Amino acid sequence: MPANKTGSSPKKKKSRRLRLIVIAVVLLLVGGVGYGTYWSISTVRASFPETTGSLQLKGLSGPVEVKRDGYGIPQIYAGTPEDLFRAQGFVQAQDRFWEMDVRRHMTSGRLSEMFGSGQVETDAFLRTLGWHRVAKQEYETKLSPATKKYLRAYSDGVNAYLKDHSGEDLSVEYAALDFKNEGYKPEKWTPVDSVAWLKAMAWDLRGNMQDEVDRALASSRLDPDQIEDLYPSYPYGRNKPIVQGGALDPATDRFDPKASSTGGTSGAGGTGTAPGAGSAARGLQTGLSSLSKTLDKIPALLGPNGTGIGSNSWVIDGRYTTTGKPLLANDPHLAPQLPSVWYQMGLHCKQLSKACPYDTAGFTFSGMPGVVIGHNRDISWGMTNLGADVSDLYLEKVTADSYLYDGKQKPFATREETIKVAGGKSRTITVRTSNNGPIVSDRDDELTGVGKSAPVGRGADDVAPDRGDGYAVALKWTALSPSNTMDAVFGLNTARNFTEFRKAARDFAVPSQNLIYADTKGNIGYQAPGRIPVRAKGDGRYPAPGWDSRYKWDRYIPQSALPWELNPKRGYIVTANQAVVDKEKYPYLLTDDWGYGARSQRITDLIESKIKDGGKVSTEDMQSMQMDDSSEIAKLLTPYLLKIDIKDDYVREAQKLLESWDYTQDSDSAAAAYFNAVWRNTLMLAFGNKLPKELRVEGQCLRVRPAGDSGPLEDLDGNTRLVRECGERDPDMAQPDGGDRWYEVVRKILKEPRNHWWKSPESRLNPGSDTRDELLKNAMKDARSELTAKLGKDINSWSWGRLHQLTLKNQTLGTEGPGIVQWMLNRGPWNLGGGEAAVNATGWNAAGGYDVTWVPSMRMVVNLDDLDKSRWINLTGASGHAYHAHYTDQTDKWAKGELLPWAFDKDAVDKQTEDKLALIP
Repeated sequence: MPANKTGSSPKKKKSRRLRLIVIAVVLLLVGGVGYGTYWSISTVRASFPETTGSLQLKGLSGPVEVKRDGYGIPQIYAGTPEDLFRAQGFVQAQDRFWEMDVRRHMTSGRLSEMFGSGQVETDAFLRTLGWHRVAKQEYETKLSPATKKYLRAYSDGVNAYLKDHSGEDLSVEYAALDFKNEGYKPEKWTPVDSVAWLKAMAWDLRGNMQDEVDRALASSRLDPDQIEDLYPSYPYGRNKPIVQGGALDPATDRFDPKASSTGGTSGAGGTGTAPGAGSAARGLQTGLSSLSKTLDKIPALLGPNGTGIGSNSWVIDGRYTTTGKPLLANDPHLAPQLPSVWYQMGLHCKQLSKACPYDTAGFTFSGMPGVVIGHNRDISWGMTNLGADVSDLYLEKVTADSYLYDGKQKPFATREETIKVAGGKSRTITVRTSNNGPIVSDRDDELTGVGKSAPVGRGADDVAPDRGDGYAVALKWTALSPSNTMDAVFGLNTARNFTEFRKAARDFAVPSQNLIYADTKGNIGYQAPGRIPVRAKGDGRYPAPGWDSRYKWDRYIPQSALPWELNPKRGYIVTANQAVVDKEKYPYLLTDDWGYGARSQRITDLIESKIKDGGKVSTEDMQSMQMDDSSEIAKLLTPYLLKIDIKDDYVREAQKLLESWDYTQDSDSAAAAYFNAVWRNTLMLAFGNKLPKELRVEGQCLRVRPAGDSGPLEDLDGNTRLVRECGERDPDMAQPDGGDRWYEVVRKILKEPRNHWWKSPESRLNPGSDTRDELLKNAMKDARSELTAKLGKDINSWSWGRLHQLTLKNQTLGTEGPGIVQWMLNRGPWNLGGGEAAVNATGWNAAGGYDVTWVPSMRMVVNLDDLDKSRWINLTGASGHAYHAHYTDQTDKWAKGELLPWAFDKDAVDKQTEDKLALIP
């Protein structure tokens, strides 16, 4: 695998001759294992796009200019919106069509058509959800005529490129795919293919579904109070919510950011654990374990879903900036992909007018027209995941063709889905849907036994029906109903002020995002949009009884009632997946599963420290804040670790690393490496080894009591009652993951040295513990042994970056293709600083290991005083073509926290232009 290190010198443009020599050497190596006869130099280079000269593009009404800078980032200039988006489709297909093709097969549940039988189970689940069907309904019934026109123009541009390119001319991956799926030819692109990608992003950011499943699964080994210990309340008093004032007018159901709160009702939509619903969840281990495994296979393509997935954004009023106008920063956190999920681009009408109002630049999705995050001539906007609870699992009492609802049997809505399989026989599935949603449990044989032992219903008014063969599980999710989110994208691109920004945000149904705002006139603002349900009963924390209409979704929170603010007195707005508003002051339940605010409060503290006593924040300060790698849990836990009397000189040597440590997680830091290893082992001893197998890392085996066994450890014959139980969860999704939820869990018990969580069982390596200090001592010992094995005995050679590495993997073939193909397509590793719940959020899962599992997928800082002084960076590069100069040419700079100049005005763009392509009718 080609290696890259953070400390390498900045990228210098290689000559064409040198690149060809490198490619030739690589192909000679490949030839040694049997691929060289096929993967020639011409195969690798065949798909590199034409970026100079002129090309005909059918359907244009006039010429279009495509100007690319030294990093291959295109700026497109056209006379009409249709020409602009037609050219966008053409250019994105030039650079990223393999990525686009894989995405559309995923969103339509057709991966098996490309990659064979190994994807059938994934396809079946996605067909059951019906993303593509919902996208088709959106296109046909919800979207505005203008949006549909732009989507068609974009599709025409993609298809114009496909008409003249196929196989290796599209991408080298198609040459590799031909070994497995000979003769595969991409279909034409459609507008629905573009709309469906929004469903994939909504799935990535779907809220608390995983928490809902995990709480239910934990009940096989933990009692209700113990489960609640692991999901503490949000610390409103310490980590400030996004909107810190305002109130809802009960007469108009409108949120007023200037009003004084009269207190929340805590009842609109139902709060608190629903009677019976919690106990229903506590008997679903077998079924929900299988469902959890099925869910894991979908995030494996899009990115892990959990407490780490979120983003940072903040905006500062011009009163507190060196420019006198707002500065806005954003860095969304997603799974690392190659190429990056984002594609940088500018979209410009040659003459701005009502008929052609586009003059915008930023980060787009390949396969979808418009700019998703960025700025236009008047405003800038950023996004972070709001985290609203927009999905619920419902238990259903079913027969072969009906389900129980309010005492009556209702027939399922059914449909047949045929899954075509490359090189194999097609599979047909039947999708059943109740009034709560598709029956997701049908996709796994084990799920037919869901709920066999569920003790549902405690009271006379909450009696569960006879479970018979068990309950099925249905998924209700806002993204499975048609919406017009695509309209919002174009609305944001052309908004000129805060009123128009909020109007566009009203259409942003899913995924529910925190939208921040700044404009060139000096205003800053925030809007919480999204389709968020109001539950008639229950709070969405556990699977609900689907047979009882009292647990249905009653309605959606009115858009007018969602929190917003404009120019708050404090002079800044921070969103980083913390609570949106204090639940005691807001009557609607958005969720109880927020991120816990470690990142948001750190950003707030950094801003406050900078602006106190009249200080000002510069663009460089914003950039520096994005790379802040301070560890909140280290500040909390390290003083306790240093008080422990360590007799063993071998462990004491490592403990000394923490004595002068400033809690930063630089990639070169030995102290950060040791602390994070101690944190990981602390979590394992205190919590991880007590969780059920469904939540622990796959293959991690322990000897434990059988679930539900509280008898003596030995039977009457003196034989141990312990059984060997192995974990089942993907390492990226296992618990405890070490995110800021676990910060709060540990914070609550740190001052209780004899809290029951500090008690750990004896093991081969540890004598066990009954107190906090005993457990921490064992964790420090285990961490020393672990790092000696991983990094060597000499602690002077340790560094956090050697543990905490990023490897970029090409979609599908980079993870599941032949080893030599992975070697050619993947890149890395990079040694990174930062960490879990740090502002520089290079996430890792403490249960699974130290490798980077999610990242700031891009970074930007927008200067509203001079847009040409804005800066941006992508995780990888503009190109999706392996061995192209722009495949990963931004990654070294990204890893070091550098940003690229971001030209916007035509003169500034012209100065940076290195390649110019004319698209002509």
